[in-house]
Parts: sequence; C-alpha cells; structure tokens
Amino acid sequence: MAHQTDTLVHIPVDGVELEGSLDLPAGATGLVVFAHGSGSSRKSPRNNYVAEVIRERGLGTLLFDLLTESEDEVRENRFDIELLTDRLVAVTEWLGTREDTQGLPVGYFGSSTGAASALRAAARLPDAVHAVVSRGGRVDLASEVLADIAVPTLFVVGGADTQVLELNRDAHARLTSEKELHVVPGAGHLFEAEAELEEVADVAADWFADALR
Repeated sequence: MAHQTDTLVHIPVDGVELEGSLDLPAGATGLVVFAHGSGSSRKSPRNNYVAEVIRERGLGTLLFDLLTESEDEVRENRFDIELLTDRLVAVTEWLGTREDTQGLPVGYFGSSTGAASALRAAARLPDAVHAVVSRGGRVDLASEVLADIAVPTLFVVGGADTQVLELNRDAHARLTSEKELHVVPGAGHLFEAEAELEEVADVAADWFADALR
C-alpha cells in the first residue's frame, strides 16, 4: 500500500478538544469519519479493523471520540443526539479547513447512537457529506431527517439484533435516497465473531469506495 500519513489530531470544538487519529493513504479520493456515541471508540480494535479495510480501498479515515473522557462518564451524553450531531458537524467543517483534507468528499461510518448523529449531520451538510454507513445504528433517533437524506445510505444490522433490525427496516423504508439494508445472518449488536466483522468491513468499504470516487 502507498505511504500514508497517520496523525494524532486535536480538534477544537465547543471549548473542548477532541482527540482523533487521521490516516490518509497517498492519493486518497475520499475520507471516512467514524461517529460513535460512547467514548474510547478511537482506540476500539473493531473500529480500527474496519478503518484499515476502508484505507485499503484508497480512502482516508478519521477515528475520533465525539465526547471527551469526562463527558463520556455522564451516560446521558451518549444519548444527547443534538450534542453528538453538533460535534460531528463541527469536526466535518474543521476537516474542510485543513490543507490535507479540504475538498475530499466525506463519508460517515456511524454505530449505535453515533449513526443517528451521522444521519442528522448528513442532512445538515449536503454539500460536504457524500455517503453514510450505519452499523447496528439507532437510526430511529434520526427519524425526522430521514426524508432529507440525499446521499447513498447503507444500514448494516445483525440478524440476531432483532429490535435494532426492526428499527432499521422502518427507517430504511422511509429513506428516499439510494439505499441498502444489509443483514449479517446470526450476528448480534456488536458483530463479535471475526467473520461477522469482516463482512461489515467489506460491505462498508465497498459502499464508500463507490460513493466517494
């Protein structure tokens, strides 16, 4: 793989600094921003594996935490979708000011409540955001913006994650953009088996590679 830059970044938002890891393969054609409701997602082995597969397709990745460590200790913050969305919008706008990332089409990979913030931010930034992938997402928490989503949107859900699957089926039916619902047979909410996570990473990377060309 071509040389890439791997940079620890500090993103100033709302008077706090969010820490992130920005990886740009040489000649990257787009950038996937990971959005997660709970903390320490930047260091999550599962997220890092998915990011690695995405980078193999020639796309950059930004893994960061939507909440600071102290904010994450307050459980309610993880479900404050407005706050998470504002943070994601601010981070996306910050990417537009950096020399190495401005002009790159952005995609969002959101999990759990982070998927709701990804959908809401995509509705707010139609010119910057070009694709959304939701993994086991609480997409019901973005129900009022689903009709405003104009970009290719992929929902990936575990077949055994029955409640979330039902919510995703409903939300998928309400999307008017290019869309797909991909069910990973037998997988639970966290896609814990290696083969399940590989499937998530592959379908997500394919989706972004098509949408962010």
